[in-house]
Amino acid sequence: MADRWKAAEEELKRLTHFNTEGRAKMVDVSKKEVTARKAIAQGMVKMRAETMSLIKEGSIEKGDVLAVAQVAGIMAAKKTAELIPMCHPLQITGVDISFSDLSKTELGITATVKTMDRTGVEMEALTAVAVAALAIYDMCKAVDKTMMIGNIELIEKTGGKSSQ
Repeated sequence: MADRWKAAEEELKRLTHFNTEGRAKMVDVSKKEVTARKAIAQGMVKMRAETMSLIKEGSIEKGDVLAVAQVAGIMAAKKTAELIPMCHPLQITGVDISFSDLSKTELGITATVKTMDRTGVEMEALTAVAVAALAIYDMCKAVDKTMMIGNIELIEKTGGKSSQ
């Protein structure tokens, strides 16, 4: 039994988001170096071809879908620490959201987030993509009940230990 407890304690030491009691904690990054950090995430919204055309033509009744989604993604990146409990509030130095046609029925979303800080901006980039996709869904749901959000993933991370 003692061996199991010792193994569990060792595992907790490796899992930085848990304290010695096995409860969640915010990781202490105070000893980490401040470095330039960047994360790029992407995702997509699948929809009917007619919906994609309406977006491109600017004919969605609620307004400019991509402009609203872009602002929503930027705002989401800035609010990530308020949404994800263990995320550190960061001084974000830049957010860029871009859109691309992956096919006639798939709209790609890419978010690039930058900071000069002690921890990375992966969660901010992923949150930006997710909320931009949700904004697209919200703006278009009246004309397309078949939309699907998916394939949200981190595609690049630089800064910190991974870049040294």
